[in-house]
Amino acid sequence: MALRGGGRWARWAAALRGGAAPRRGCSSSLGRRDGGAVGDTPQHRDLRAALRKLIDKEINPFVDKWEEEGQFPAHKVFKALGQAGFLGVDKPTEYGGMGLDFSYNVAVAEELGNIRCGGIPMAVGVQAGMATPALTRFGSDELKKQFLVPTIAGDFVACLGISEAGAGSDVANIKTTAVKKGDEYVINGGKMWTTSGCQADWMCLLANTSEGPPHRNKSLICLPMNLPGIHVAKKIDKLGMRSSDTAQIFFEDVRVPRKNLIGEEGKGFTYQMLQFQEERLWGVATVLTPLETIIRETIDYTRQRKVFAQPVLHNQAVHFRLAELATEVELLRSLLYRTVALYVEGNDVTKFASMAKLKAGRLAREVTDSCLQFWGGMGFTSEVLVSRFYRDLRLMSIGGGTDETMLSIICKYMEILPSK
Repeated sequence: MALRGGGRWARWAAALRGGAAPRRGCSSSLGRRDGGAVGDTPQHRDLRAALRKLIDKEINPFVDKWEEEGQFPAHKVFKALGQAGFLGVDKPTEYGGMGLDFSYNVAVAEELGNIRCGGIPMAVGVQAGMATPALTRFGSDELKKQFLVPTIAGDFVACLGISEAGAGSDVANIKTTAVKKGDEYVINGGKMWTTSGCQADWMCLLANTSEGPPHRNKSLICLPMNLPGIHVAKKIDKLGMRSSDTAQIFFEDVRVPRKNLIGEEGKGFTYQMLQFQEERLWGVATVLTPLETIIRETIDYTRQRKVFAQPVLHNQAVHFRLAELATEVELLRSLLYRTVALYVEGNDVTKFASMAKLKAGRLAREVTDSCLQFWGGMGFTSEVLVSRFYRDLRLMSIGGGTDETMLSIICKYMEILPSK
């Protein structure tokens, strides 16, 4: 892969594919060659170190400004990430990716947690791991060249059109339609909670393409966002994730070529369920580093903040609670790494991914709430990171499938969900 401005990474990726680590789909790159954890090989750490340099130079110095403005410049940030190769780590080399296995994508997601907000890692996740997996696996060569290549390069901003005002976790209940007329689809309806929707160049759209059963009448379509009839109704004002724009979008007789269909017609629900697994694992990975950062900064603050003539940290309730939270974070990381290892080997990880997503959402609430309490009055201001993540990470229990949806999936795999 010829990485613009990233020749060292081109050689590095080629070396990995040539033998230092196996190609995508192989499991041995997840081995413990250096005695480290799964996904924590020297190659994974090198990738993360390079990304950390980019974060420290191109992103973190501007996060506070973007949070205040309610939007980060997606094209600028994604171009920087794309030039360095970070938007296509696990994508095929013939379309501009590095061709590595999914564990490297998770390493990127973990490192993005060093960004001092939750909104930008979430938007990068849509670009790299939520709007593109189905296109990569099932799309035609022409579609990949038209949409995947510029998305990996950072020239296009992608968004994912799934949720609607009346259909969030209940994906089968979406109402947006794409009706065949000649060699086109005519799209009507609307999408809600669309990350990067105000800046996106194209959308991976899920729509009803027939009147059949709800799990077999949906299709995924690559939809250019500059077509007549597409209306970005508003940028939604959110509790958290402030730097990531979230749009409500309507479609009115939007015409798109039928060749923009991803894979087979009627398979969209299945394709999207597969995309959800990578989305949920990405989300879990992006949470780990912020949780560690919050715990570390809380330790530093409570060590120097004195109450009743002693550091707050010296209270057993405080240091015991921080020890418990740190333990929970490590347990979550272990579950994530185990799930990723199984996924790379080709296993169905729906149950484990749902468990990890459930635990990540609940642990994010625990860590941010407990740590904010230890900051006292300062924790209730916008001047400290813990308050920002208190708002941002609350989404983990809602977006990408609610906690309740994850519990239902887990119960189904445990065969304890009551039959309808």
